[in-house]
Amino acid sequence: MKDGVNGVALTVFLFFFVVVTVMGFLAARWRKAENADNLDEWGLGGRSFGTWVTWFLLGGDLYTAYTFVAVPAAIYAAGAAGFFAVPYTIITYPLVFTFLPRLWSVAHRHGYVTSSDFVRGRFGSRGLSLALALTGILATMPYIALQLVGIQAVLDVMGVGGGENANWFVKDLPLLIAFGVLAAYTYSSGLRAPALIAFVKDALIYIVIIVAIIYIPIKLGGFDEIFSKAGTAFAAENPATGKPRGSLLPGPDAQWAYATLALGSAMALFLYPHSVTAVLSSRSRNVIRRNTTILPLYSLMLGLLAMLGFMAIAAGVKVKNGQLAIPQLFEDMFPDWFTGVAFAAIGIGALVPAAIMSIAAANLFTRNIYKDFLKPDASPEHEAKVSKLASLLVKVGALVFVLTMDKSVAINFQLLGGIWILQTVPALVGGLFTRWPHRWALLAGWAAGMTYGTWRAYATPSATQDHFGNTNLIPLIGEKGYIGLTAFILNVIVVIVATVVLKALKVPDGEDRTRPSDYTADAGDPGVRADLPPATTGAPGGH
Repeated sequence: MKDGVNGVALTVFLFFFVVVTVMGFLAARWRKAENADNLDEWGLGGRSFGTWVTWFLLGGDLYTAYTFVAVPAAIYAAGAAGFFAVPYTIITYPLVFTFLPRLWSVAHRHGYVTSSDFVRGRFGSRGLSLALALTGILATMPYIALQLVGIQAVLDVMGVGGGENANWFVKDLPLLIAFGVLAAYTYSSGLRAPALIAFVKDALIYIVIIVAIIYIPIKLGGFDEIFSKAGTAFAAENPATGKPRGSLLPGPDAQWAYATLALGSAMALFLYPHSVTAVLSSRSRNVIRRNTTILPLYSLMLGLLAMLGFMAIAAGVKVKNGQLAIPQLFEDMFPDWFTGVAFAAIGIGALVPAAIMSIAAANLFTRNIYKDFLKPDASPEHEAKVSKLASLLVKVGALVFVLTMDKSVAINFQLLGGIWILQTVPALVGGLFTRWPHRWALLAGWAAGMTYGTWRAYATPSATQDHFGNTNLIPLIGEKGYIGLTAFILNVIVVIVATVVLKALKVPDGEDRTRPSDYTADAGDPGVRADLPPATTGAPGGH
């Protein structure tokens, strides 16, 4: 790490930060509606985004600064195991192609703002809706924190903050300023701000990755040299474990873990509240269908990005915190001015998803906690005001994670977030296709999956901690697999068994407010929205 502040890199970084800040505030005037004081406008951008805006928004939402830093950092630390992120982002798009258009259609017909809105309308259960809302908020908070960790990693490498010996206020002041700016333009512009900034963020990331994948190998002697040095480094014994540090290819004993982690992560990716928010902001069902076919372009970027982990090893990067490996690689290999561009890509890559995540969590709180349980008669204007304030509180909570806790705490909770979000699949995804499961069975299955997944994750050591590992032995099979997928299977078994029992006992089910035609509706189709009168509950197995 270079001594002192990298002035040139910092100047370039600040230039781009100012540009996106101005864009964030100007976004309030972009496609502004006559009445912007409602969640459709503030929280979903007026449900007006077309194919390209949605593509950039979803890309900015899903491929975050944490992705930019953590995926190659995982390769840097352990080798090929970190590549699971590439197949899972490929697997996910055929999966979501089957259900996201249906979710968009029913949400458009009924004015649903969150996935919990849909679950309540589908199964007539405020309790189940509340469970999914709390799960979404809980999983999102540390995810926002990790975006701030990404900004902090860049600032640390640039030498901003006065170093380790500075007092906490001086050290964290740059992050506090970035947080304040993010909070201000998100409050002012809502989802339009990250949608507009996403164009700059994605352009910068593509430029940096294309340059890095060409320029750095040339400086290091080519890919043969990079893989040779990485292979030697991974074969070296780790003094802490007495085993090799990692591997260039997953071994036979890691294949189940690799495959189940990729599959489980693919199933969970678009269930996060920020993913749902970006999807519901689009203007038509076909926009979603087109996006599931072109979003895999980001997976190509992710594959190239992961290669930076090998390059960091070959370049001799030595850091105590693996999250600093890629920022440090950029500073060591690039001219100072382009280092600033690369750091701006990471920093802006944190601001976009952090804004969307805070909006999504705020929408869940407002619609599915505040309005459902505290103020059922809240007007659209009041809802928007509460959501704006809630988005600020969510960001403050994320900032507390970063400033008061060890970074591994946020990372561990984010890993838990994947396990938790996966437990919403039966109610949310299943509900888009069938009304057969009983609402109490879905709630019981959710509770079983959450409890088992949290317990097993806590009891499983990770590479650096005594708790919160991702993989453990799968019961009955005896192979190592992703805890979230095991918990999901338990969830489904409980749902099926409990539904059979509850239906046999003739326990009353909830009221279904949706109709079969709602799931294929598109923009412009005749239909009604949130004030639709209750539809009759279909027969088991029907809509």
